[in-house]
Amino acid sequence: MSAEFASTADLADKTITFDAIGPDLYAFTAEGDPNSGIIVGDDGVMVIDAQATPVMAKEVIGRVAKVTDKPIKYVLLSHYHAVRVLGASAYADAEILASDATRALIAERGQADKDSEIGRFPRLFRAAESIPGLTWPTITFPDQMSVWLGRREVRIMHIGRGHTAGDVVAFVPDANVVFSGDLVEYHSACYCGDAHFTDWPATLDRLAEFSANALVPGRGAALKTAKQVAEGIALTEDFLTTLYGSVADSVARGRSLKEAYDAVRAAMDPRFSSFAIYEHCMPFNVSRAYDEANGIEHPVIWTAERDRAMWAALRS
Repeated sequence: MSAEFASTADLADKTITFDAIGPDLYAFTAEGDPNSGIIVGDDGVMVIDAQATPVMAKEVIGRVAKVTDKPIKYVLLSHYHAVRVLGASAYADAEILASDATRALIAERGQADKDSEIGRFPRLFRAAESIPGLTWPTITFPDQMSVWLGRREVRIMHIGRGHTAGDVVAFVPDANVVFSGDLVEYHSACYCGDAHFTDWPATLDRLAEFSANALVPGRGAALKTAKQVAEGIALTEDFLTTLYGSVADSVARGRSLKEAYDAVRAAMDPRFSSFAIYEHCMPFNVSRAYDEANGIEHPVIWTAERDRAMWAALRS
């Protein structure tokens, strides 16, 4: 196991892939880095997840320009995490969409999350000085809204808590395609530091009921067939239930956080250690799972200082 903190040793550039996943629908992926989705309608474009910095966002904007000359009218934030939202200023004149819960989380913990994530992901936050500040949505909604790109509907839904309390998915009914944000990962570890473990599997079950033809996960390759979509959702649920089941068992046995961490690694490493950002995620994941299993319903805010202290305690 790498002794380096989080992803500070991950400095090699990733290969970007820009795949069509349906009619005028695209997935911007990069070997386990945060994905973005692109929906092209009659009169404009929606981008799902803005990337970490304006400089990173320009990579997405450049790919969009190769497939359409229509303007990017909307940027949807699937949730509040800095690697998803802080590039939004690059999308000039776009409306920024998010759930009410996501906006509340930005208000509560956005600055702490920004400082924390910049410390964890130096490669993703190259040119961090180009970030003008926190990203604030211009349009919010409680549970569901439809955005019409001409005749094309994008149905945005909060279908339950999971990766965060405010996650939303974007569903394109005319193509039966879903953009899931970090509710689903594909051969990439789920980051669970702000998760609701006992809710997340039921949220995934609701997502599976869409029976989507294709799905863009938060990280990992686009899932281009219904079979791959089902596999990706099931794999995500397996990761989560294995992790939380182990930690909850440790809490029931009175084990310390470090003992719970060691036990969950023994349970998960044989099956999941090859996943992208696994080593990065696991200390944060176990910390949150341990809190939830001890009755702490609202995730404790991560700060740059808390990150390092936790890492030293669990990875020593």
